Amino acid sequence: MGPSDRAAVPNLDKRIAAEISWSRTHDRRARTQPARDKFLERFEREVDPEGTLSPDERLRRAEHAKRAYMLRLAKRSSRARKRTN
Repeated sequence: MGPSDRAAVPNLDKRIAAEISWSRTHDRRARTQPARDKFLERFEREVDPEGTLSPDERLRRAEHAKRAYMLRLAKRSSRARKRTN
């Protein structure tokens, strides 16, 4: 077993553990909700750093900022795929 093989085993063990964990998760949405909330907070701070907007307006703008972020990621991904083909 070479060095690269030894490095792959712990990685595979982690993947197996993750798959088992997800197979035992009854409510996937509830399990990931804290992470989604934290991610959205980033955009709320971005669009309202002073905290002066109403909660509804802050959320509306944050959702738009998040969509723009995701579109930028998609654009970068597309460019990267074109470079490798």
